Amino acid sequence: MESEALGASAPSWQREVFDVLKAAGVKHVAYVPDAGHSAAIRLAEADPGIHSIVLTTEEEGIGYLAGAWLGGERGALLLQSSGVGNCINTLALPACARFPLLMVVTMRGDWAEFNPWQNPMGQATEAALRLMGVLTWRADDPKEVTPLLRGAATMAFEGNAACAVLLGQRLIGEKEWVK
Repeated sequence: MESEALGASAPSWQREVFDVLKAAGVKHVAYVPDAGHSAAIRLAEADPGIHSIVLTTEEEGIGYLAGAWLGGERGALLLQSSGVGNCINTLALPACARFPLLMVVTMRGDWAEFNPWQNPMGQATEAALRLMGVLTWRADDPKEVTPLLRGAATMAFEGNAACAVLLGQRLIGEKEWVK
């Protein structure tokens, strides 16, 4: 199958992100391109049952997913920790409207970061999400990804909660500056 080939070279936990979203009934995947989410993005784009949408900025995804939910469909927002800062005001929407929001956040600036511009938001991501009423869980080990994401999907879609799973930089791997 072509979609299997798309995720074949990725670490198994990256494929599992897509598999959990699909099993949770996600029909919309909104994202800003990110290497940590590349396997899930490629698989979502190749799946005819999922509408994938590239965003110009992360907060657009919250409004888009609110509309998907009002239309009776589930969605997930794939973003990087630096994009969480762009979402702070928009996170009032799920807090006030009480609709489910599932976010999968790849972390930067929390371990072995070469880019100092990633550090401030990387250090503030989890606290910022919690201050906005988002339930958070962090995966730093491949074995943690699937159970944490399944649990977050259940709490989001069955409990109308805003939930985020943070994929730690140790899980993703050290980024290298390429000259």
